[in-house]
Amino acid sequence: MPDLPTIAQVAKMIDHSLLHPTLTDAQLDAGCRLSAAYEVATACVKPYHVPRAAELLAGTGVGVCSVIGFPHGNNHTSIKVKEAELAISEGATEIDMVANAGRLIGGAKDYVAADIRAVNEACVARGSILKVIFENDYLSEEQIIELCSICSEIGVAFVKTSTGYGFVKKANGDYNYLGATDRHLTLMRSHCPPSVQIKAAGGVRTLDDTLRVRSLGVSRIGATATEAIVRAALSRGLAGPAPRALAQAPVGGQAAPGY
Repeated sequence: MPDLPTIAQVAKMIDHSLLHPTLTDAQLDAGCRLSAAYEVATACVKPYHVPRAAELLAGTGVGVCSVIGFPHGNNHTSIKVKEAELAISEGATEIDMVANAGRLIGGAKDYVAADIRAVNEACVARGSILKVIFENDYLSEEQIIELCSICSEIGVAFVKTSTGYGFVKKANGDYNYLGATDRHLTLMRSHCPPSVQIKAAGGVRTLDDTLRVRSLGVSRIGATATEAIVRAALSRGLAGPAPRALAQAPVGGQAAPGY
């Protein structure tokens, strides 16, 4: 594959996801230690974990990302704004906010735009950046394009495919999700300006997945398989320097649930 990234560049594509509903405080601590050792972009945590994550990651060069309105985006706009403001005050440097899919599907474009704009303004005013989660499994391609247009006009930092928890009822009665598909990533990249970056989340579990979505214009991924992805970059012979974790014993600690 042309234009292969370095190991460090692969690591800095990763928001290490610590969002499973059953994640314990001990698993949060282990996940933050892993995030620091592998020198990822951020540890992405639930709102009540922001203070602890900020404490553990202080001085490491790894940011703290908090989710807002997670996972369904149905909070009042005022609550989303307050949630973002609190997370930033407690140490979050990035905010991943879920858009209101029901309002979008129902045609309330102005509401959706105002919801996103209010949170983006709160983030920018406090020196943080906003990623807007679409939850593409719920949306048609036309609705994804509509959200791209809204986010591009507002000027958010990132648009993001999925929460990883957007389960859709299938014809056989099972609930499942597709997450970050190549088709949707290509659609999002083609309908956003270069200033709006793309984050792929949900189903990006291997180095090959990471390199594939990078070739489609993705600059950030949400992943629980961080250790496997970065160690695969080393074994594949990608250029260094490598994160310090690759020169020491495994980080250890309780494994965090994945998606």
